[in-house]
Amino acid sequence: MDEQESLEIGTKEATKLKPGKVKIVKATIEPVGDKGAKKLVCEVKHPNKDETIQISSVKYEQKGKLAVSGLWVNRDDDKKIRKGSALALFLEFLEAKTLEDLKDKEAQTVEDDSGYLTFKIY
Repeated sequence: MDEQESLEIGTKEATKLKPGKVKIVKATIEPVGDKGAKKLVCEVKHPNKDETIQISSVKYEQKGKLAVSGLWVNRDDDKKIRKGSALALFLEFLEAKTLEDLKDKEAQTVEDDSGYLTFKIY
């Protein structure tokens, strides 16, 4: 019997980072899924972790309710980020004109419904 066959369920809880203020150290557009849809992935420095973590979603207010969305890169006819998209709202909230301007910005995080950290812009 090899090691994998005798693998047991652990008893330790996964380390979970608490929501807080993070600093964006890098922002890149990455393809996601089979169709290669593009998503903004921010590498951030969390105050309670030595290594950087990645966040690619945002929680924001939409029509009076809170919504969570990925930071999808949707473009308009002029090849610019679509006005009103979650990504556009995120940039506006952080007062960034371009994705490059996100570097060194600080942003608040909250947990989404699954317990993952997401940017908070409300």
